[in-house]
Amino acid sequence: MEPKFQELKKKLSEVSAINSAAAVLSWDQQVYMPPGGAEARGAAISTLEELGHVKFTAPETGKLIDETYAWAQGLGEDSFEASYLRAARRDYDKAVKLPAEFVGEFSRATSAAIDAWAKARANSDFKAFAPHLQKILDLNLRKAQIYGYKASPYDALLDLYEPGATKAMLEPIFKKLTEGLKPIIKEINARAGSVSNDIVKGDFDEQAQLALVNEIAGAIGYDFTRGRQDRSAHPFTTDFSVNDVRITTRTHRDYLPAAIYGSIHEAGHALYGQGTPKNFDFTPLAGGASLGVHESQSRFWENIVGRSLPFCRWLLPLLRKHFPGKFDKINAEELYVAVNRSAPSMIRVESDEVNYNLHIMLRFEIETALLEGKLKVADAPAFWNARMRDYFGITPAKDAEGILQDIHWSLGAMGYFPTYTLGNLISAQLAEKMNKDIPGWKNMPEKGDFAPILAWLRKHIHSQGRKYLPEQLLKRELGEGLKVEPFLHYIKDKYSKIYGF
Repeated sequence: MEPKFQELKKKLSEVSAINSAAAVLSWDQQVYMPPGGAEARGAAISTLEELGHVKFTAPETGKLIDETYAWAQGLGEDSFEASYLRAARRDYDKAVKLPAEFVGEFSRATSAAIDAWAKARANSDFKAFAPHLQKILDLNLRKAQIYGYKASPYDALLDLYEPGATKAMLEPIFKKLTEGLKPIIKEINARAGSVSNDIVKGDFDEQAQLALVNEIAGAIGYDFTRGRQDRSAHPFTTDFSVNDVRITTRTHRDYLPAAIYGSIHEAGHALYGQGTPKNFDFTPLAGGASLGVHESQSRFWENIVGRSLPFCRWLLPLLRKHFPGKFDKINAEELYVAVNRSAPSMIRVESDEVNYNLHIMLRFEIETALLEGKLKVADAPAFWNARMRDYFGITPAKDAEGILQDIHWSLGAMGYFPTYTLGNLISAQLAEKMNKDIPGWKNMPEKGDFAPILAWLRKHIHSQGRKYLPEQLLKRELGEGLKVEPFLHYIKDKYSKIYGF
């Protein structure tokens, strides 16, 4: 069986190389490509994605998977070969259901939608994007039908990003989380004027911001010899290989945390990618266990580490270095309070830890309503604005700060958003386990000592790649499945001290 396994590895390595090339073109489309190149770029990307799909779903690929599967499992469930075959079979069984022409059509539609979204967002014009969103919705419904589902088309799409998760599974989790956050939000809102973030507002040179966030990313472990950071309309991370994992950020001249925490967030994702074992590269084992687990890494670094008091003590000298004179009279405690101010926010990626998950609830509701035929695309902005009033008591003044703020739907990603909340929950569980394994780790960032934290994540999360399904990974490495309580405890403990309740 060994020769057959090597033959399979060669075939799937070629598929990964094709997908990597398509990813480079997609990255360039969002970062450097001139606007006029959208149509040609869409054709190039769709051709590569269709080619990769055809090669992956070829009958001989399926035959090799079937022939080597039992042999690989006999080598032990934790062996490279057994893990490889489990991941390959999961991917193949899904991919083989999709016709190649559908993959090409989906790719062309998303390439056009990305360009349309960027223009519509810049002009705050949802009507210009609506036809593209309708096309994306229709294609996702077709995809759900092809994959099959029992209760909701949302289940088939969610499973692509969070294997094993369903709408029915999420609803009680989201309800428990929302009910737990409500009294905390009420206490904070009653003291809304007691915390200010004015010290991180002002006029911050954007080149200085980029120099700052590059220094921060490098300090926490992001390897710039195997990656780079650029600017884009919406921050993202993309992996071309273990040795080429790129991140983007965006700057607001009048608000410094957007760039700082956007970069830390994406660097958290990238650390996961750069931490994947080299022998997993260009195999089905490369990448994260799920997007929820992936998001746990970005949110862990962004919030649990990046918004901690020890981190702020380390960060303050950097702020003084990059913005001379602006932070001379500020102490670390004041910076800590400022970057943790909690208040309703129009923009998800700039929302605080307390309110963030309510933004995800909104998107979860709107996606399920669209996919289940309970909401029309034309009525989506009004639905969005109504939910913003219900959850936050504020209403977007324009589509750019409302329904057009996220890039995900233009990418074709429906069912993706819940993974952000799952990541928040897992990040708190990781912190609890780290408390037991590395006593005193929370104070390490004050001295810029991030290596022990990264090493722990490398051992327990990054090194596992896609060997295990998310629930299996949590139980193996944390000794428990997904839980809401650690996150609620973390939020209440932290914000009760900041706001004095």
